[in-house]
Amino acid sequence: MLMTLIQKEMMHHILSARFVALLLMCVMLIPLNLHINYHHYLKRQIDYQEQEILKDENTPEDENGEEPTGLSFKFTTKTTDTNFEVSKLLLKPTSLSVFATGLESALPSYLGMTRNGITRGEAALSTAPIAFLLGHLDFVFVVSTVFSLLALLFTFDAVAGEREAGTLRITLANALPRDIFLWSKLIGGYLVFILPFLISLIIGLLVLVSQGFPLAESDIFPRVVCLVLASLLYIAVFFAIGAVISIYFDSSKTALIVAFTIWVFAVLILPRVGFLAAQIVAPTSTAQSVYREKTARRSELRAGLEAERSKMMGEVITEMMQKSNTTLGEKSGTSVFTIGPEYTERMNEKMAPLEEAARLKYRDLAARLDRRYQRERKHQDTIGVNFSRITPTTSFIFLATDATQTGQAKKNTYFQTGTRYYETLDAEIFSKMSEDPGAHVHREQIPDPMPPPQLAEPTLAETLQHAALDVLLLCFFAIVLTTVAFLKFFRMDI
Repeated sequence: MLMTLIQKEMMHHILSARFVALLLMCVMLIPLNLHINYHHYLKRQIDYQEQEILKDENTPEDENGEEPTGLSFKFTTKTTDTNFEVSKLLLKPTSLSVFATGLESALPSYLGMTRNGITRGEAALSTAPIAFLLGHLDFVFVVSTVFSLLALLFTFDAVAGEREAGTLRITLANALPRDIFLWSKLIGGYLVFILPFLISLIIGLLVLVSQGFPLAESDIFPRVVCLVLASLLYIAVFFAIGAVISIYFDSSKTALIVAFTIWVFAVLILPRVGFLAAQIVAPTSTAQSVYREKTARRSELRAGLEAERSKMMGEVITEMMQKSNTTLGEKSGTSVFTIGPEYTERMNEKMAPLEEAARLKYRDLAARLDRRYQRERKHQDTIGVNFSRITPTTSFIFLATDATQTGQAKKNTYFQTGTRYYETLDAEIFSKMSEDPGAHVHREQIPDPMPPPQLAEPTLAETLQHAALDVLLLCFFAIVLTTVAFLKFFRMDI
């Protein structure tokens, strides 16, 4: 009986005008969307390769006029500037950004390593502000926004429409269990709805493969499958929402208005309100303010060292003149004292403890500022994420962007790698550079910086572990809403 009713429901939808409109929309929207985003990815890939070439070309030559290996640099007047970027950690675009741009367009294009800390390059949002003003259209946006609305439009009159037409009373007057009737409505409508979605997705994937997209790679195909399954689960949640609305309201017009209102709040408003509330509840400093504070503290330390150096210059000269028994030259009755290597060695010997103390003091101060900033941002992000998870749209976006390596996990890995790289450079290079701008630094005393590390992308298992809460929330929404629909339908007076 259930299969017969499901087939009847499917034929009812397939023969309707809404199915034809849905099919045309899917076939035009998804393949074209994937095609355009793949060309955007190729452009970002070219920009990344050009940055790699420029980084290599900007590697200065050593004293012999030969280009050193790796990412070494020459200590010239530039390197005495504490804002000079010794090395850069470039952000490589991921191929799965074709499906979800995620945070990749908002992340800085590189992390620059300076003695004052980490600087950030421009993000894609800042390089094309007019384009992003209109929003970015990708697969995840289409599913989260367009298909959620279409799912509600498919189900808002599933029960209310039959009640208005009077066919619901006639149907249930027969020996037909109510649960069988409702299951046939949900399953039949869902299968018809996802059919155009899957057809258009397959066409889009074929378009990508024909253009050279590496879909068959071991780390890409499983993630695409995971993204498709998450999309189907998300659509099922909105089918359940539509079923609840259709059961609770007698009029189809009222159900349509309520469905659209719920969609506006669930998809457009509440996910953003969560992060706005977090900014009010837990405000934080900006990255640039922290960087400026580090720069100011380093300048204060350098000014103090310069004052100490000026003071010690007189002491060392007086000390060396008292020890000297030879007059190097006289002119007009005035003694002339020549400053030689002995003076430089003596000054370096006296300044070394002060420079080491200043370096340790700055390192501790910078570490405290970084920890405070990271703690504030983490607290704010946690509050915003938890607030926004009140809707299934947020959980789906978090899950989809993590699956495509453009979400929170990518952001955390990027900044954590940059922090570890800076700590390595600080231990190997910055700590060996004098805080005193007047001090002489020998090139051979300081090693070349190590090349920037590769970003360690999490595996699919680690991604699913990180997004486990979002998966559970989507399942929770689907189960609870479906249960509510059945309970209300069982108690409804036909």
